[in-house]
Amino acid sequence: MELGTVRSGQLDIAYERYGATEGWPVVLLHGFPYDPRCYEDVAVSLAEAGADVVVPYMRGFGSTRYLTEETFRSGQQAAFAQDLRDLIGGLKLERPIVAGYDWGGRAACVTSMLWPELVSGLVSVVGYNVHDIAVMSSTPDEPSSESRNWYQWYFHSERGRAGLSRFRRELTRQLWDEWSPTWAVSDETFERTAASFDNPDFAATVVHSYRHRYGLVAGDPAHEANERVIAGQPPIIVPTVILDATADPLDEPQTLEAHRQHFPHLIEHRLVDAGHNVPQEAPAEFVDAICTLRSHTS
Repeated sequence: MELGTVRSGQLDIAYERYGATEGWPVVLLHGFPYDPRCYEDVAVSLAEAGADVVVPYMRGFGSTRYLTEETFRSGQQAAFAQDLRDLIGGLKLERPIVAGYDWGGRAACVTSMLWPELVSGLVSVVGYNVHDIAVMSSTPDEPSSESRNWYQWYFHSERGRAGLSRFRRELTRQLWDEWSPTWAVSDETFERTAASFDNPDFAATVVHSYRHRYGLVAGDPAHEANERVIAGQPPIIVPTVILDATADPLDEPQTLEAHRQHFPHLIEHRLVDAGHNVPQEAPAEFVDAICTLRSHTS
């Protein structure tokens, strides 16, 4: 495994790389509150299958750093997508498969939406992982769903910002336990990832992400043009495999018909016996989804 960084317009993006650089390219993107450790088994298996696997640290995590003190600490979806675009360009990856969940799935979906020519295919956990901010800011969900999102409402307050900063390990460990009820994760496994939450901009980026998606704060003007495109909720036209986790309390599986409304080139829809952290809980299934997509796009 190789470590490196790519300079983007706003960040030095840290990444891990597995396999030979002449292999078929794949970018794997982690969510909140996780890091590239969630893809270790997936990345090794893909590298053995001939892939050139790049696993970046999302903004606010690990050794990824904003370039200046003045750079907007944005956690909005357009920023995630721009980071992925810059990573693909900086490493000169030739139309990689992009795959992810949670924040990383959002980065992969929005990049595939805005710049489909840059990717050969998409593996997305939960499907159309794109925020409709106009709806989210005005339309409540059922109380049972709202209660599971307690951490989001917490981050909307300054008390929540302080709590995340002070208790980042306790809070994120609680989320791991709540979101993966069938995964008996060890303290050692959690701690290997938790070091990534010590990034000095972790709290600021997380808080902005969970406030922006509900229209509570403005986004970075640098991403406003792309946010306007995203607001139209256009379809994602690249070849796609969707994974729905059956044990994730945050996102219930959707029907094939519901997914097809957003993905006109849907290759497969699969149910996976896992919680929220699909690649770490079910690495073989995640690898198989990528290889299936590869067979349809090569």
